Amino acid sequence: MYPVLIVRGMVLFPRQVQHIIIARPFSVKAAREALSMDRNILVVSQKNADRETPDLNEIYKTGTLAQFLHYTTPEDGSIRAVLIGMQRLKNVRIKQGEDGIYRGTGKPGNPVVFDSNKVEKHTRIIRDYLAEFTSKDAPNSILSRFDEHDPMWIVAEVVSLIPMSVEEKVAILAMKTIDEQMEKSLEYLVKEIELIKIKEGIEKKVREGIEKNQKQFYLQQKLKEIEKELGHDRDEFSVLESRIKKRKLPAEVSKKALAELSKLRAIPSISPEYSVVRNYLDWLIDLPWRIRSKDKLDISHVRSVLDTDHYGLKEQKERILEYISVLKLKGRTRGEVICFVGPPGSGKTSLAKSIARALGRKFVRISLGGLHDESEIRGHRRTYVGAMPGKIIQQIKRAGTKNPVFLLDEIDKVGKDWRGDPYAALMEVLDPELNSNFQDNYLELDFDLSEVLFITTANTAFTIPPPLLDRMEIIKLKGYLDFEKLNIAKRHLIPRKIEDVGLTGANIVFTDSALMKIIRDYTRESGVRELDRKIANVLRKLAKQYVEKKKISRIRASSVEKYLGLPLFKKNEVIKKLPAGVAYGLAWTEYGGEVLSVESRKMQGKGKLELTGQLGDVMKESAKTALSYIRSNVKKFGLKTNFYETMDIHIHVPEGAIPKDGPSAGVAILASMISTLTGSPLSGEIAMTGEITLTGRILPVGGIEEKSLAAKRSGIKTIFIPLDNKNMVEEMSLEIKRGVEFIFVENLDDFIKQLFDINAF
Repeated sequence: MYPVLIVRGMVLFPRQVQHIIIARPFSVKAAREALSMDRNILVVSQKNADRETPDLNEIYKTGTLAQFLHYTTPEDGSIRAVLIGMQRLKNVRIKQGEDGIYRGTGKPGNPVVFDSNKVEKHTRIIRDYLAEFTSKDAPNSILSRFDEHDPMWIVAEVVSLIPMSVEEKVAILAMKTIDEQMEKSLEYLVKEIELIKIKEGIEKKVREGIEKNQKQFYLQQKLKEIEKELGHDRDEFSVLESRIKKRKLPAEVSKKALAELSKLRAIPSISPEYSVVRNYLDWLIDLPWRIRSKDKLDISHVRSVLDTDHYGLKEQKERILEYISVLKLKGRTRGEVICFVGPPGSGKTSLAKSIARALGRKFVRISLGGLHDESEIRGHRRTYVGAMPGKIIQQIKRAGTKNPVFLLDEIDKVGKDWRGDPYAALMEVLDPELNSNFQDNYLELDFDLSEVLFITTANTAFTIPPPLLDRMEIIKLKGYLDFEKLNIAKRHLIPRKIEDVGLTGANIVFTDSALMKIIRDYTRESGVRELDRKIANVLRKLAKQYVEKKKISRIRASSVEKYLGLPLFKKNEVIKKLPAGVAYGLAWTEYGGEVLSVESRKMQGKGKLELTGQLGDVMKESAKTALSYIRSNVKKFGLKTNFYETMDIHIHVPEGAIPKDGPSAGVAILASMISTLTGSPLSGEIAMTGEITLTGRILPVGGIEEKSLAAKRSGIKTIFIPLDNKNMVEEMSLEIKRGVEFIFVENLDDFIKQLFDINAF
């Protein structure tokens, strides 16, 4: 049995020399086995060239026993070889060994000469046709090495020259006699020569057609000039000139457009520069240089639209109404850029759309998330291939007015790299002193953006550069309480989703208890995006029932699990009875507030402080500060002066895969350490936030409303807050404060006295 080389898209004939790259692993193994033995290998073709691993049922039964003449082994693991066909094998049988190598055998026997006169005749004819074919397509070296005494070589060469399918080549290889092989090869050779003649005839006609078109173009241009002299000029140049005059462009723009039109007249239409100038002219003409939409400045109408589109958000709506009142009195709000900052799903983008609808202005938006290239804002110079204006000008053209509501979404997620700083370009766009003369690199003309009502959105304002932040007025959107989510779902989410799934006439009703179960047991977010998805999940299942003509009942709390599965969250995250060493802190994230569990344990050791849970540098410093405060007040806590010398303290904040940092967990870390050192457990209904100092002060922190909202959701009843944050608590809505006791503390002595029973130490 011989090692088998299975090839794709080719057939090797006896006497044929073939260069081949062997790359498939099983083929490389077979080739190496053949090279290690007598260099003989059986070459067969597979029927389906797209199949990477061949199917033995799809391999032709006729192959060629070949021999390696030369080979090299590149670094990529393949083998580059030169093979020569030695003998034809028929009725090939192949098996794959356990080592992955295909091996096979077959019946040997090359085709025989049946009629020598016929072979001689075919040889002369093939030589003549090859002479004609060589002058058209094939290399001239073929005739120089033409061997009229070896008909098998002649067949192999002809088959290798002519485009044929693998199936056709295998059919020739399998023929019994040389006579048949030469006759079939001659037939394909004659067909190929005829195809080449037809191709040359078509190409000749195409060339003549092109010459005719060029002549026609010349005559058309000449005719246009004649018509122009006679006053009958109605070509595209006059149309463009008419468009320029009808648009009543600003003087500078009109002058530039006419200059470009004059340049366009002198450029041949087949020149690449023609389309560049023409596109530039279209941009100049189509931009809304003077077109404005008329504002609807009825405050009651604006209030009605905002109330219809959004539930709650009282403070935010009042700020928007103030903004529009100024617009009504002054006619413009130069210098005012609104930035909605809040967690995902809190309604930032939809508020911007509502403002546009209330004012009767066009609404356009661009997403800045992941933007790195400054030219996306300013545009490209016209000298670049495929140059276009930046996204600002593109969206202004799309709006069709120069005073749309323009939303710059996710402004806190802009990037910066070697292509420039998009924030620098945005500062020009949003600066009232600069945007009246905003110059896009493509236009090379000033465009007035001062009438555009720019609105930006962000999840957090901390990542926005201060110079850009200084140009915007921040309007914060807080997370929603459960009752607010309930009303949003009933008024907005459910009606919209019912329409989306096509259940408008099905009279679907969600009970309040069902919605509260979805809110509390299946979502845990500041916004309502996940709630929207859960409602959509329920309605899709109801749509299936409706199509199957099953009865659809009211969605009650008891049936929610049927549609959404088991609850994803517990009703309360907090544990009411905490073990010693555990305290609940409050953290702020760009997605809202979080209740943070801080755990401490003491053990025998040498005074080492171990910190785990992916804590940032600021939290680590808070832990060290807390330990130093305890060491400096050991008598107050009933501890030995040198307690830390024989004891290690380990502080861990669960959910270690999530990085945590910030100073506001200082009081929680201190409370956790005091609890573990004194053995005094804390109540699970108490949470705290505040930064601590070595001198015992408690400093104010941010995100008080988001933290309080997270604590209320989790069942916290009492929250310790820095005294300096009292004004923030007073400004919070009553819904957040209801049912929660806020204790304001100014220093650690006051905090510890109210949190622990000092006499018990």
